[in-house]
Amino acid sequence: MIKIYINKTLQLILICTLIITVSCNKTKETAKNMTENILLKEWTGPYGGIPSFDKMNLADLKPALEKGMEINLKEIDAITSNSEDPTFENTIVAMEKAGQELERVFTYYGILSSNVSSPEFRKIQGEMAPVLSEFRSKISQNSALFKRIKTVYDNAVENPLEDDQQRVVQLIYEGFAMDGAELDDEKKARYAAINKELSSLYTNFSNNILADEENYVVYLTEDELGGLSDGMIKSMAKIASDKGQEGKYAVPNTRSYMDPFLKYSTERELRKQVWTNYYSRGDNADEFDNNENIAKILQLRKERVGLLGYDNFGDWRLQNRMAKTPENAMDLMNAVWPAAIARVKEEVADMQAIANSNGDNITIEPWDYRFYAEKVRKQKYDLDSDEVKQYLQLDKLTEALFFVAGELFNYNFTPVPEGSVPVFQEDVKVWEVTDKTSGEHIGLWYLDPFARPGKRSGAWATTYRSHSTFDGKKTVLASNNSNFVKPAPGEALLVSWDDATTFLHEFGHALHFFSSNVKYPTLNGGVRDYTEFQSQVLERWLSTDKVINQFLVHYKTGEAIPQNLVEKIKKASTFNQGFTTTEYLASAIMDMKFHMADPTNIDIDAFEKETLAELNMPKELVMRHRTPHFGHVFSGEGYATAYYGYMWADVLTSDAAEAFAEAPGGFYDKELAAKMVKYLFAPRNSMDPAEAYKMFRGRDAKIDALMRDRGFPVSK
Repeated sequence: MIKIYINKTLQLILICTLIITVSCNKTKETAKNMTENILLKEWTGPYGGIPSFDKMNLADLKPALEKGMEINLKEIDAITSNSEDPTFENTIVAMEKAGQELERVFTYYGILSSNVSSPEFRKIQGEMAPVLSEFRSKISQNSALFKRIKTVYDNAVENPLEDDQQRVVQLIYEGFAMDGAELDDEKKARYAAINKELSSLYTNFSNNILADEENYVVYLTEDELGGLSDGMIKSMAKIASDKGQEGKYAVPNTRSYMDPFLKYSTERELRKQVWTNYYSRGDNADEFDNNENIAKILQLRKERVGLLGYDNFGDWRLQNRMAKTPENAMDLMNAVWPAAIARVKEEVADMQAIANSNGDNITIEPWDYRFYAEKVRKQKYDLDSDEVKQYLQLDKLTEALFFVAGELFNYNFTPVPEGSVPVFQEDVKVWEVTDKTSGEHIGLWYLDPFARPGKRSGAWATTYRSHSTFDGKKTVLASNNSNFVKPAPGEALLVSWDDATTFLHEFGHALHFFSSNVKYPTLNGGVRDYTEFQSQVLERWLSTDKVINQFLVHYKTGEAIPQNLVEKIKKASTFNQGFTTTEYLASAIMDMKFHMADPTNIDIDAFEKETLAELNMPKELVMRHRTPHFGHVFSGEGYATAYYGYMWADVLTSDAAEAFAEAPGGFYDKELAAKMVKYLFAPRNSMDPAEAYKMFRGRDAKIDALMRDRGFPVSK
């Protein structure tokens, strides 16, 4: 998952949709004078300036936000009061330069929110969400500002600017228009009020999920640890001890613990309990229940786009995405869904047969799927996931990332001297990225790998600073964040093949950031159903021979992974695709269905159940993200009616992977890699993604490659 903090104008347009949380040093110290507030200060030091993560103070946060907004509004006033006719320079460039102080505050606010959240911060977040929404509306609905933008836009239609300038003008104009800039005063007021209310609902939704993750913990005794790895047992013991439950073993309510527990635990009733806790987040009929929040969000979203003349949220949201319409997105998902659920039926039959042969006397339920899938994998392919993990060390995988980046992008990664770059948590490590040939500094890469209290679940990538050259060259500060279970001191961190794939996925986002060659900050944004392509395509290099032979070595012996085990992994590449595709697609389809329905008096749980029944959703599994904790869609707007984008991007990914497979140099073909970087990574959002893909491939992508990848039948 990508989490991008978009610079300048687009940051202001989207600010209220971001999931924003932070935690800093807890102190009651009075906020410093604004001239000394570290959160506002220009970044200094090496590498083009770096954030002072080590000097943050929670008391500085609110004053910094307030001052940053004040400065930004004065900058906008200066643009609108300019007596000269609107031009690209005095309007668009001036907007691109505005908001630098506030942008620095949001680096701290936004990035650290996901990594070390605290109750103290959440209180400030709740107070500031409606204030930030009002601030956003003051810019997005500024009539004088939009008038100048529209003048520049209209002039550019008549007399086109340079390509990148034309794209910036188009994106800014469309962003303002989509956000209600052309409404009359009465509708603008209602539009702003809706955004303000939504900002609080998004914040509440996110905090409810985090609360349920913190409040629901399953404690085990020593005789209930059957099937679990030594590393996981040690980690659970430490967590229990930290929570005052010495001698017990804690299973936190997060995916990083839920998934391996369901896969390996031999205790069926405990699997059910862990499964129930995880998939019931936000749906426990208590103070943290999200169903009412979701209903209000859907109602307000529909009302808001209705002010703009749209029938539903999806029509509004997808107009500038690759899919263009909800119908096009649904066509893709509907083309894959029948094959996915048919494969689930086959997978369940295989699992039930094993359960029967073992005399387990059960019927496969959702909390059994991962457990028995592992047994099927062993039976069908003689492949043991735990055996594979012995060759997947996080440190060696990190080296593999650097190797792939060097081969495809000509980048070199070098650890920075300890203490030379401030970090927000002791486990965070930093590398300098340079061009292998010229030695030119590209940026810094931060890695925050481990799960901990206050850190949201999952894996994601983000930027602290993006590349641009219009106002002096800015180098990239990018971060990858994971939730691996931290091993005991001195022990190797072993991960699953799926987790290793995700590690490469998120690094693909980082390479997308580093490879940017855009001039203007706005062009570092992305089209949501395209930005997952760059990450998904990088996953394919995990199974290349060069990575396997060099970096998949046994954590004890250092011996390379046996070739027969490699062959088993490749042979099983389409294994369990029914489960993987169906749980994802169910969430993506549900996202779209919710936003195309009439939300008046909607019962969220009932709608979810009825829609899944209409889809013939297999009873043996659930949506990847059940609605009450579907943070992609309801903690902000980035993925709302856009969760389908992973599959849209995967059509491109599968098609591009076949291009590499067919190239003379395979996945390390220098000519094709150069084309990929030139057309699919470096331009960011400076050109239409469909046209960019055609330049790379020579044609549009075809769905056939996706179906082949997943082992599904290809339509003729």
